[in-house]
Amino acid sequence: MKKLTALLFFCLIIPLTFGFKQDTPGPVQLDWQTHFKGKADARSPFFALTSMTWQYSYESTVYRNRVVIKLKNEVSVDKGRSWVKWDKIKDPQVSADLLHHEQGHADIQNILFMEAERVLKNRTYSVNNYKAQISQLANEISNYFDTMQRNYDDETEHGSNHKMQARWDQIIMDKTEESRAASLADSAK
Repeated sequence: MKKLTALLFFCLIIPLTFGFKQDTPGPVQLDWQTHFKGKADARSPFFALTSMTWQYSYESTVYRNRVVIKLKNEVSVDKGRSWVKWDKIKDPQVSADLLHHEQGHADIQNILFMEAERVLKNRTYSVNNYKAQISQLANEISNYFDTMQRNYDDETEHGSNHKMQARWDQIIMDKTEESRAASLADSAK
């Protein structure tokens, strides 16, 4: 069987605009027909590309010399930039394995969402410098998860190394549970 390869072209967009969803029930469940509408790059050696975005915005209020923010946070699949080479995934098992790998990228993006919610909302910000502090934190979160996405692709060999894919499946599950537990702990404070 041909070596299965896939690439997540991880597009991370962080505009400060308003009007995004506040909560999501969990990671988007990818499927080929819904989420991969873009034109495949014929020059790419990979069978699929998933483009994800993270957008956040906030409203701020100063109360008793303390900044309180109302965060709006969203992750999504950029369907127009995500693609699949249909001629390369005719075998149902190849298709399932590749989609499973791509789902890992959506799951990592969901962890980013939960961590951004928790970290950005639960910080104490300086009244004089809160915009820069929020921007710096958001960039740190973005960089961390961008690296995680690249490591996921590199170590799983874009999904073709099944042993490493199983290891990363566990890492993603563990990180998801850690993020949920941390969010619950912060909510209980």
